[in-house]
Amino acid sequence: FYGANRPGANVSEGLLDQTWLLSMQAGVQNVYECIEAFSETDFTEDLERFDVPALLLHGEDDQIVPAGDAARKAERLIRDVTAIYYPGAPHGLTATLQDQVNADLLAFLKA
Repeated sequence: FYGANRPGANVSEGLLDQTWLLSMQAGVQNVYECIEAFSETDFTEDLERFDVPALLLHGEDDQIVPAGDAARKAERLIRDVTAIYYPGAPHGLTATLQDQVNADLLAFLKA
């Protein structure tokens, strides 16, 4: 989720512990149904209906939802999208690249 299995990864024990604690509070059936829903649902029609500017942020080394399987398709389907891909970034990039994500989010909102 955070790319901790990648060489040179700098993921704090605190972040890993926080994620573990949150994960242990989820019900097994709920987690299964969540994964089933996002992996088996086709959101093409929903993405094509976006009628407001959208910001798409995605890590290029996302091992959970690879950019090529989801983000690049979403980028093609959403009419007014600003897509930012973070080289080497994992799925949990809002925790591992907080400052960059916040700067990009603020720039998008100001534009």
